[in-house]
Amino acid sequence: MSANSLGQRWTVTTFGESHGVALGAIIDGCPAGVSFDYQLLQRELDRRKPGGNNKSSEGVVSARQESDKVEVLSGVYNGRTLGTPIAMIVKNHDQRSNDYNNIQNKSRVGHADDLWKSKYSHVDHRGGGRSSGRETVSRVMAGAVAQMFVRELYPACEVLGFSCQIGGIELSIEDYKNIESGVFIPDDFSARFPSANNQQVRDLLSNAKVEGHSYGGLAEIWVKNIPKNLGQPVFHKFKSDLAMSYMSVGATTGIEIGLGFQSIQAEGSHFHSPNSSAAKYGGIRGGITTGELVISRVAFKPTSTVLDEAKKGRHDPCIVTRAIPVLEAMTWNLIAEHILWSRQDSL
Repeated sequence: MSANSLGQRWTVTTFGESHGVALGAIIDGCPAGVSFDYQLLQRELDRRKPGGNNKSSEGVVSARQESDKVEVLSGVYNGRTLGTPIAMIVKNHDQRSNDYNNIQNKSRVGHADDLWKSKYSHVDHRGGGRSSGRETVSRVMAGAVAQMFVRELYPACEVLGFSCQIGGIELSIEDYKNIESGVFIPDDFSARFPSANNQQVRDLLSNAKVEGHSYGGLAEIWVKNIPKNLGQPVFHKFKSDLAMSYMSVGATTGIEIGLGFQSIQAEGSHFHSPNSSAAKYGGIRGGITTGELVISRVAFKPTSTVLDEAKKGRHDPCIVTRAIPVLEAMTWNLIAEHILWSRQDSL
């Protein structure tokens, strides 16, 4: 099985299975001398795990309890990166492998158990093996290091993710204003849905856990103060790499940038009017970042495990909540990759 590595300049290789000994990430390409922030690394892992140090996951996510304490094995000395491969792991502790005995010979609807088995013949079925959402812990480790690198060069750069729709419940215009002004912090809200109507979402997902139901949703990712001129036309446009990064996350079904699919309804002379908001392009033109706010949205299908199976197991009633730190991590990895591409351009 190949294709476990991402990037050509900032190369991230992930490894491990849901119920194996550990999961990990190896970063190759991080320059030497970057200040290594262990607290930031652990904080990002805590944001991804169930019951993390925020209100976003209380009562609305999987009951699996992993400490996700990170161990840095190489590439860092005296608080700075060495320029050599950075290897990190987190060990699994709260596996309940017997919960998955019944799927050894019977595939779950909506999952890819049957496809993995037909493709690879010998697979680890426990918890979904490598296809489990737990694989994303490796991405978050790498994304945290990418954040250290990017913010050392561009301290004002910021990646912010939040849920903008859960099931049929959407953020209001007023909610967006509160997010933009910093009044609403996504991690302070259940399901990372920063809204005055947050209780609706909390009730929806709390009831879904009890009843074995699940919901899809939409995550929105903002990149503020991104460096200008990132992107490598023709085949490494920033937007194409962004789409690939996001769509590699499990349960994703679509992505749009800027006005995305809404733009098909517009007439060109109005859409491209110099007096209209630059946000319609989502901070990217010609595959190159403009330095303006990058806005993208990622759609997720409802969690596949439902009804009696969901009641018996430990499953998220909505994947969006815990996918947001993963999407943020993938964004940081991509920015790091393209900064290194741009350094090559200027030689």
